[in-house]
Amino acid sequence: MKRVSYTAEFKAEAVKQVIERGHGVVEVSSRLGVSDKSLYLWVRQAKEKQGAGSGEAASLKSEIARLKAELKRTSEERDILKKGRRVLCQSVRVRYAFMAEHHGQFRLKSMCRVLRVQRSGYYAWRAAPKSMRAQTDETLTTAIKQAFEDSDGIYGSPRVHRDLREAGMRCGKKRVARLMQVAKLRSVRGYKRPRYRAGKPAVAAPNRLQRQFTFEHPDQAWVTDITYIRTDEGWLYLAVVIDLYSRTVVGWSMKPTMATELVLDALTMAVWRRRPKAEVIIHSDQGSQFASDDFNRWCKDNALLPSMSRRGNCWDNAVAESFFSSLKKERIKRQIYPTRDDARSDVFDYIEGFYNRVRRHSHLDLLSPLAFEQLRTGS
Repeated sequence: MKRVSYTAEFKAEAVKQVIERGHGVVEVSSRLGVSDKSLYLWVRQAKEKQGAGSGEAASLKSEIARLKAELKRTSEERDILKKGRRVLCQSVRVRYAFMAEHHGQFRLKSMCRVLRVQRSGYYAWRAAPKSMRAQTDETLTTAIKQAFEDSDGIYGSPRVHRDLREAGMRCGKKRVARLMQVAKLRSVRGYKRPRYRAGKPAVAAPNRLQRQFTFEHPDQAWVTDITYIRTDEGWLYLAVVIDLYSRTVVGWSMKPTMATELVLDALTMAVWRRRPKAEVIIHSDQGSQFASDDFNRWCKDNALLPSMSRRGNCWDNAVAESFFSSLKKERIKRQIYPTRDDARSDVFDYIEGFYNRVRRHSHLDLLSPLAFEQLRTGS
């Protein structure tokens, strides 16, 4: 009898059946087809891990408090930089004005540190009257705003400067442009035409399955796909790998995101379980997870031969779609799980405790997938 390796995700869900759902070890082990000694070991290791974590709670609490304070300081500095990035290279008086404007939003100490000014200088600026230059800028800014509004927001700094000169005001072009920038006055500009770049067409794997859903031996062809499950915490994504010989779910993985790791973890479980001796066709659609370089390299390293249908054609993946339909009709229905962990445990129980070992499949003469394999292969 060949030795079967189990992934950490499989072990964790099996332990949950004992610790959280209250099932007996012998009952769960027989239902999942694993050794009761192995399950006892997994449960003991999980409990020891939980016990070791309690002793570190106090130190973790203090560390969390320190990290929260550090995060608050860093977040405040980030927000100051986001709002004040335009005044960092301006004069000290401009930075002081920014600090006065945002005094109620950020701490003065943090603004002084980020803007590189002294607190004493800020207080001196608040107490001192405005310079003659600042007063002239205020008067000039008022005239600039009036000229800008008279043009219905069309004029930029060159035309506004011409209006001011004709009105008898002495100022330079660069000064008008600077004051308009400070006042956030922008002229109307034309649309910028988008630049399109022709990319290379997506290179998909050839369709090696060609709607052949029946095979004479196990581990000749697998199909894989992804579906989603609704929870109150958000979506939980499920990836499965199904052997077309017996319709057994030989690999699965559940994660809160649709990253490539979701598919690779399901394939890892399938390879560990089945240990195929020859090259296996792995058929999928043209999703980004299956077309990635990581997926193709992983298949090449593990003797898997990628196969894909053309875009918009899901017929070759009908077996995986049928499994998802059965899962949602027979177990999920219209319920919404409170948490992702609740959904993960329920789906695990359906796949490993019911579908593979108990559920009668119409394609297999009403035998369960594992019963069909045992009858045909004698293992």
